[in-house]
Amino acid sequence: MNVVSKLGVLAPGQKAKILKIGPGAGLNRRVVEMGLTPGAVIEVERVAPLGDPMDIKVKGYHLSLRRRETQHIEVELL
Repeated sequence: MNVVSKLGVLAPGQKAKILKIGPGAGLNRRVVEMGLTPGAVIEVERVAPLGDPMDIKVKGYHLSLRRRETQHIEVELL
């Protein structure tokens, strides 16, 4: 059984599948445009010392997300 969590708590090197993107001020449209859609597999590449920003890889692209954005994305650890 895989663990369901928020993207913001993952550590570098961990991979997860996006399950759901919760409501957030304009967040949904922005992250979908970047390729973060339910079912997409992401890998955490780097997290800044204070947790903001978080660098991830999705669909071959490298993205940087703010902590407030990662708290609205539900993932399943792989």
